[in-house]
Amino acid sequence: MAYWGESHLQKCSTDSYLRFNKITRTPHCLDDAAELRKVMLDFIADFANWDNSTDPAYLAVARTLTVAAHYALEDNSTFALPESISVESLNDAIKDAPRPLLVDPFAGGGAIPLEGLRCGADAFASDLNPVAVLLNKVVLEYIPKYGQRLADEVEKWGQWIKEQAEKELAEFYPKDEDGATPIAYLWARTITCEGPGCGAEVPLMRSLWLAKKGEKSIAVQIVPKPDEKRCDFVIIKKENGNWVYQDKPEMACEKPKFDATVARGSATCPCCGFTTPVKSVRAQLKPRKGGANDARLFAVVTTRPGQKGRFYRLPGDRDLDAIRKSASELERRKAAYTGKHSFVPEEPTPPGIGSGAGRAFSQRNYGIDTFSDLYTPRQLLSMTTLSRLVQDCSERTEVQSILALGVGRVNDLCMSNCRWLPTRLTVAAANGGQNRMPVNLDFAETVAIASASGSWQGQMKWINNVVRGLVAGGITPATVQRVSAQTVPLPTDSVDFFFTDPPYYDAFPYSDLSDFFYIWTKRALSDSAMDYDGGTVPKSEEIVLYNVVHGEDGVVKDHQYFQEQMSTVFSRGRDISKPNSVGTIVFANKTTEGWEALVTGLIDSGWIVTGSWPIQTERPSRQRAQESAALGSSVHIVCRPREDEDGNVIERVGDWRDVLSELPGRIADWLPRLASEGVVGADAIFACLGPALEIFSRYSSVEKASGEVVPLREYLEQIWAEVARQALNMIFEGANASGFEEDARLTAMWLWTLRTEANGNGADNEKATSLPGYTLEYDAARKIAQGLGCHLENLTHLVEVKGDKAMLLSAESRARYLFGKEDVRATTKRCKKKDGPVQQDLFSLLGVPDEEETVAERAELERPPAGKTALDQLHQAMLLFTAGRGAALKRFLVDDGIGTNPQFWTLAQALSALYPSHTNEKRWVDGVLARKKGLGF
Repeated sequence: MAYWGESHLQKCSTDSYLRFNKITRTPHCLDDAAELRKVMLDFIADFANWDNSTDPAYLAVARTLTVAAHYALEDNSTFALPESISVESLNDAIKDAPRPLLVDPFAGGGAIPLEGLRCGADAFASDLNPVAVLLNKVVLEYIPKYGQRLADEVEKWGQWIKEQAEKELAEFYPKDEDGATPIAYLWARTITCEGPGCGAEVPLMRSLWLAKKGEKSIAVQIVPKPDEKRCDFVIIKKENGNWVYQDKPEMACEKPKFDATVARGSATCPCCGFTTPVKSVRAQLKPRKGGANDARLFAVVTTRPGQKGRFYRLPGDRDLDAIRKSASELERRKAAYTGKHSFVPEEPTPPGIGSGAGRAFSQRNYGIDTFSDLYTPRQLLSMTTLSRLVQDCSERTEVQSILALGVGRVNDLCMSNCRWLPTRLTVAAANGGQNRMPVNLDFAETVAIASASGSWQGQMKWINNVVRGLVAGGITPATVQRVSAQTVPLPTDSVDFFFTDPPYYDAFPYSDLSDFFYIWTKRALSDSAMDYDGGTVPKSEEIVLYNVVHGEDGVVKDHQYFQEQMSTVFSRGRDISKPNSVGTIVFANKTTEGWEALVTGLIDSGWIVTGSWPIQTERPSRQRAQESAALGSSVHIVCRPREDEDGNVIERVGDWRDVLSELPGRIADWLPRLASEGVVGADAIFACLGPALEIFSRYSSVEKASGEVVPLREYLEQIWAEVARQALNMIFEGANASGFEEDARLTAMWLWTLRTEANGNGADNEKATSLPGYTLEYDAARKIAQGLGCHLENLTHLVEVKGDKAMLLSAESRARYLFGKEDVRATTKRCKKKDGPVQQDLFSLLGVPDEEETVAERAELERPPAGKTALDQLHQAMLLFTAGRGAALKRFLVDDGIGTNPQFWTLAQALSALYPSHTNEKRWVDGVLARKKGLGF
């Protein structure tokens, strides 16, 4: 890197600047590269702080560093700094300086090119998806180009739309007579009970909670009326530790119920108790197009003038009259409409077929075949009103585009896939930040003209804040185009930084999810503004695995398709990149198949992988991370073109033996370092790929002594095996890992792979969880087992395989096997001790007699024969502990000599560190360890 010179940050006041200044006193050079690296990382860490994102001093320094580095890469020259260092002088110095070009062909939401612009680079952002392109044009082109003038226009016209929408829609969302304002309506789809002789209307509700806030909790109670073949509702609240009726607080609710009517899609009738299976529930809803139009309104959420919080009431006649009026008004407007697109979105919903990304959608199982079926009539009335008002406001495309994004944001909280969150007292977005669009049988309707977060006013508040923040950042405009990643239209050797976050194999159905947004933005904007005029988002060139035909060209999008298209993208990226450029690919798919397809495409296209860095992007406490190897970070694969200085691809054949001999040392260099920095589990495995792949990807091909070309898949198998071996040695530090039986080795490595943080898997829960087991993708489990010399087919008593998933059975699930029964799986029975809490009674399940009061009977108490392996013995001891059989546990460990085996305690200590902190097994193994000293071991 070109260096800055003496005291270049002397006038800057922040700590990171002062640290930078402290070590840069030598003009034009710095001998201590390690110290420079530390300071650079300090600066990056400080600059990454959200509060510093638009700080002028940070921006000036970051942009000057970018320009200086570009000078050095281009001609090895030194960037000339101004005599007097200040924010203004730095900005002047780089104003006309050449800047590096960053390219992202899968720009999506535009985060990567936006950061490039913020740090002083030029950016080219492209995407096939017109929704992504619209967002990028707004963020990367319009706002940087027009600045504060555009921000003012957006705020003005956003307010105009709010006022007009209130005039048109107020009668359909009437305020209460006491002045309270409805902000959400809570609905339940319904079916007819199929129980013998019943036929009651069953409200489909997965939760009865309205506010789950400790002593301020509020809930709905279902009042069955079998004679009338229906149910009514009452609202109860918690007051002074007791449940009382909201309308009659002097009357206690003796036995409040919180069990919903729906579980796994099946519905239980409150009148007769009959459970209608999920298949029948779907069959009833299908001819009713999902049942949103005739759903049952059961509660209204309001705010009150001058009072904080949310308030809840049952619906009244005024609510039901407004709903009927909105349906009539929708039909009236539909009849009078003469526009290009259908008045309400009649475009088809995603088919939801195939074993790939399309599995995210199930709405057609309920008859929701067109997008209009997702909405109640009042929701359609609100959405069509907002879309038309955007068209009627400012004639400027830039203003309309930003306001159209506001319509899309309202839509995300204004369809029958939304739900009420009783812990947060708000409406959850339709997809809840997931990679799918589930059908919610009970749903929440946001009031588009209210002042809550899901309304037009609430969404425009967010948008105005973003626009003002981008204006304050002072970035220069990028170039944005709608083009496929396979055909980026840039000259050869013109790009300095090829940085992209490509599709995650089969994890996200990007185009299908975008359709939920596109159907409204195209109704709010002209075709020229969208740069596309199709019925739905284009799908033919999308690079996502669906395992079916997805798009208009009839091509099956399978593993081979994904790999070939990625190779085309990366080949194009290498062609347009300079020989000394850097590439970064972001990937976070947890399947080994997905990684193989991506990396094969990368290496086949002529890139050398030089590193991979996991950057934490996910919440470890999220639901997906609790029992599966969901990644806690996105892995950033760093690579460079495999080219000489003239841009010619280097063709070099590697020897397989040399590659394999170098691999262990490379993993040994990285794995402990990653662990020391808190990177463990699946994150660490994938983070080791980069350094390991550098060995393989430096060659155009790798061959065995026989001349046979080694496929990348075979090398990836070796990487997994080596990581597994070395990780196991870390787990059993100070012990001979090979001395443990294969079930213990596999269990330890399996649990290690599941970890998402250095000190455990996820946050502690108040209540320990009972799990059937721990799930991995089957191919990942197979690779782990293979690397440890284990064979899954010989471990059916420990591992259960179903399709593409493999589950490591918990100790509780292995109870029958461990205690001599035929079945491997078991669910422990529960009994209630006198005047005591409910607890597990394993010995009742296993046929072992209860401990009696006499010494003789206790001496004769049965205990299990010791298992053959240390893992079996440890699981037996854990189950004895949780069953409260202290005497039996003592005889098992002392008299039978199980506790004299050092490996037993070493394994227990290792598993204590590996079991997720929220599980029963963590508590049980710690209980066994707590007995060690008292038993004399």
